[in-house]
Amino acid sequence: MFQRGTPPDAVYSFKHALVRDAAYSTLLRSSRLQLHAQIAEALEAQSPELMENQPEIFAQHYAEAGFVEKSVAYWGNAGRRSAARSAMAEAATQFQKGLDQLALLPDTRERQRKELEFRSGLGAALLIVKGFAAPETGHAYARARELWEQLGSPSEFLQVPHGQSHYHALRGELDLAQRLDEDLLRLSRQRNDSAGFVLGHFSTGQNLIFRGRFGLSRSHFEEVLALYDPISHRPLVRQAGVQPLVISKAYLGIVLFCLGFPDQALAQGSAAVTDARRLTHPPSLAVTLAIVLRLLSLVGDDAVLDERAKQLVAVTTEQGFPQMRAMGAIYRGWAKVRNGDVAAGISLLRSGSIAYRATGAAAFMSYFIAFLASACEIAEQIGEALTLLDDALQIVERTGERWFEAELNRHKGRLLLQRGNAETAEELYRKALSIAQAREAKLWELRAAVSLARLRRDQGRHAEAGDLLAPVYGWFTEGFDTPDLKDAKALLDELG
Repeated sequence: MFQRGTPPDAVYSFKHALVRDAAYSTLLRSSRLQLHAQIAEALEAQSPELMENQPEIFAQHYAEAGFVEKSVAYWGNAGRRSAARSAMAEAATQFQKGLDQLALLPDTRERQRKELEFRSGLGAALLIVKGFAAPETGHAYARARELWEQLGSPSEFLQVPHGQSHYHALRGELDLAQRLDEDLLRLSRQRNDSAGFVLGHFSTGQNLIFRGRFGLSRSHFEEVLALYDPISHRPLVRQAGVQPLVISKAYLGIVLFCLGFPDQALAQGSAAVTDARRLTHPPSLAVTLAIVLRLLSLVGDDAVLDERAKQLVAVTTEQGFPQMRAMGAIYRGWAKVRNGDVAAGISLLRSGSIAYRATGAAAFMSYFIAFLASACEIAEQIGEALTLLDDALQIVERTGERWFEAELNRHKGRLLLQRGNAETAEELYRKALSIAQAREAKLWELRAAVSLARLRRDQGRHAEAGDLLAPVYGWFTEGFDTPDLKDAKALLDELG
């Protein structure tokens, strides 16, 4: 033992942790229980500030002393405190330790309610720590759902079906996620529960994006913006794991862009990032950056894309968010490809995609595969690019995630045209145009129309080409400078 200072204010420490463990193991169990209880009681009496600042110390000592109820209470305090300061890994560990202690208590209604509290807190933490689609996240929410239903679906735990919906949506199980959203909105209407409405519209809007139903998605996100109250809905940040308002703004940016309002879309995306930084809530910032990166990649703003991707990688590496970190690597890879470093970009796209899939996520994979296909096209690996696009289209059919389906068909048509297959290319362009029109996706419609018009121009069908472009060009704000508009305008000017 080492002594520092003079008794009674001396501090003692073991020479080595193994010496400490050996000494501890020689104590009788009854002595250990008594000592842990005395330590916890002494700390409560002499250092009461620690109960607020370091509740995990009391939780551990009371657990070792066999005071299960007190240990559970302190583990709950510790988990909530960690979640409030965005220490999500610590929160997950502390909620799990609380659950381990709860298992020692009789199975009463009170215990079930406390377990529901801990399971929902654990699920919200695991959304970030393990990923929205990780098996551990699914297990936490599945058990929480069982308890929630047993206890009569209490309104203060509506984040449980919301979290379940996110889990299934990110795994590509969109039908199940949709049913969960419908149940949540129906229950919120029955109870006139504003927090439930916010969560229900938030997750419904996200799931409708996946399905490519942009107009309906927009209405749900606008409901979130209208309903969200910064004071009464503040607990939703802790309960849902992210701030629904700022994430809805970010998603609304993507919806608006696809619907043909690029200026409004970028304004929403920029406002979302600003608001997320103001929150000082790393999980919300990470998710916001990931969504805005998707918008920037659609716009083609390569300089800002690279900058935001670096920011996402930095915050997720520091905080330990594996799913968002993988997405950051994917977007960094795409930025490298766009900036001319194709080999390094392809390597990052592949490794990022592998890491992303490892979290259990399937959502947006068709989009990420399209990045890799485009990179292979730039590297003149047309055969591999076509294979990748076929893989992406298979994912679309399997999951029903159709928001990027029109673009996948258009891209495949472009590659086949390079191989001299104009007939199939035209079929795919027509298919892309039809899909886009059915979904009111004016951005995809513009791109498909430009590709089809260029093909008809090359075939000498100039009048038909002009007819295709004239109406869609007018949908976009005059003077807004995007690559899509430049492309359409240049072709229109050429056609006269």
